[in-house]
Amino acid sequence: MSAQMVLFACSKCFTRHEFHELSPGQQLCKECRGAYPIVKCTYCRSEFQQSSKGSTSTICKKCEQNVKQYGKPSACEYCNIIAAFIGSKCQRCTNSELKYGPAVTCEQCKQRCAFDRQDDNKKIDGKLLCWLCTLSYKRALAKARQVETERRMAKKRSHNSDKTAQQQIKENNAKKIPRNELNKGSSGVGSTDIAEKMARVANSGSIDPNSSDHVVAMTQLKETIASLQKKLTLKDKDLLQKDKAITELKAKNFTSEQELRNKMKEEERMYEAKIDMLNKKVASLMKEVAALSKTSRRLAGKEAKNDNNHANLAKDSGGSGTDSPSTN
Repeated sequence: MSAQMVLFACSKCFTRHEFHELSPGQQLCKECRGAYPIVKCTYCRSEFQQSSKGSTSTICKKCEQNVKQYGKPSACEYCNIIAAFIGSKCQRCTNSELKYGPAVTCEQCKQRCAFDRQDDNKKIDGKLLCWLCTLSYKRALAKARQVETERRMAKKRSHNSDKTAQQQIKENNAKKIPRNELNKGSSGVGSTDIAEKMARVANSGSIDPNSSDHVVAMTQLKETIASLQKKLTLKDKDLLQKDKAITELKAKNFTSEQELRNKMKEEERMYEAKIDMLNKKVASLMKEVAALSKTSRRLAGKEAKNDNNHANLAKDSGGSGTDSPSTN
């Protein structure tokens, strides 16, 4: 794998893979595709992949949301699929009717649930089929192609193995013939004996496991296995280092997050304490202001009263001074 090759993450396990190794729908790797089975939705009958290994749900997310919002659906008046959440038609038939016109009779199931797209290339073998019949036909066609491909590959492997075995037998038997018999091959009788021996050994089908070709092949296989194991060890070591780095980064992130949370809580606590202290100070100052205003009002009242008393005294003293000469 080259260093410049772009890798993409699986949407479940987040492992990195090449783009062609991920599924086209949900971007899943091979292990997740095997671990999370593909099932059919109970309502809309479309295939989807379960989100967890132990999940037993057979309802897709879209239908699950519709059930929560509109309740359980009824059967569609066209395709008879129990997926009509709004009205008497499912969403698929409603969209097809708006796009292609009214429904027509399917040539396979004979129900009025197919839609004519006015395109002969999209018909199945020239037949106008509904959605369910189209899926069934495509599955059967894919299965037949897979069986045919497997049969051809098995036949090809069997032919190649038979050819390789016969060629190996002939080579090994030719090496087992003594040199003196090869020297005798100059005469007609000797060559006839050698040919007969080779034919007998070839027909017997025996292979010598101690021949030089087997030793060379075994040596090459052992070297290949050793190099692959070395590469695998290096890959495992690299993965362990990356996992260790990821774990350290996660721990560092967790520690910094905890420190920030604690600092935020401490700042919030200090802020609340400061607010309480200021509120208490404001309350005490308001009390002092009220007391001072009350005292000032009392002093003002006393001064006004004293002024009135002085005025009355002055008035009384002036009246008495005018009366004394008259009496004399």
